Amino acid sequence: MSIQVRDITKRYGSQLAVDNITFKVNSGEIAGFIGPNGAGKSTTMKIVTGTLPPDHGEVIINKLPAIAHQKEIRKIIGYLPEHNPLYLEMYIREYLNYVAGLYRITGTDARDRLGRVIQMTGLESEVHKKIGALSKGYRQRVGLAQALIHDPEILILDEPTSGLDPNQLVEIRNLISTIGKEKTVLLSTHILQEVEAICDRVIIINKGRIVADEDTGILKEKGAGQIQTILIEIEGKTDPRVWDKLPFIEHVRILEGNQFLLETHESRDVRRDIFNFAVNQSLTILSLSLKEKSLEEVFRDITNH
Repeated sequence: MSIQVRDITKRYGSQLAVDNITFKVNSGEIAGFIGPNGAGKSTTMKIVTGTLPPDHGEVIINKLPAIAHQKEIRKIIGYLPEHNPLYLEMYIREYLNYVAGLYRITGTDARDRLGRVIQMTGLESEVHKKIGALSKGYRQRVGLAQALIHDPEILILDEPTSGLDPNQLVEIRNLISTIGKEKTVLLSTHILQEVEAICDRVIIINKGRIVADEDTGILKEKGAGQIQTILIEIEGKTDPRVWDKLPFIEHVRILEGNQFLLETHESRDVRRDIFNFAVNQSLTILSLSLKEKSLEEVFRDITNH
């Protein structure tokens, strides 16, 4: 099941929220959809799920135009919205049974599905509680459970790990990774380590426009290719101005513990030159390595630019 977004535009009054964007998520792929606050992520996801019409363009789900085939498409999409609206006065099982009924899942099928999603999302210990009595993290789990209750082929998840503690976060990441082996997932998040951990692709939106769409590894390589960063640690106190003698070093960042980040736009590997220079300056090198750029740094470079 693939998702195709073609030339989508959406305005709220005079504000252009989404500006003529196009992208595709292939069947069985987990795509991270990231951007700064107000970039247009949630608006795009609402349009993809059919809860918000675009002003221009179209969404194609499994080769079907979304607007013309809303009824069929809603059966194959599971959606966790950003703010996770829930009926707080209902018990977990009661609420999930209600959602199952909306999808015409009843009787034994409903009991089987409830049992499965409760186990998948780790809700067993809380299932006797009302939703209003749950922590934010467990409410997120209930939201994820309702998105999975009808066993959809496509999952649209808007900030699915919001409010989770570190242990819960790892569990939900693992769950999404497992789900992604058999479903198509479009995942919005502010946690870029999450994108690195579980996403095959990353789509970056900024000011309503797509500014990057690459495999996660390729995007990091492209970002790293723009500037080379060398991490070096020297024994004893060292004057940072010593690195000014290297003509290819353009910027020096001083870290704790007599560590320095040396930045250059040289395409060649400059570590040998730095090593020889340090030896000639009678500096004792404790470590010398090429620092790989994180996705967070690449994201910051792209969106700031």
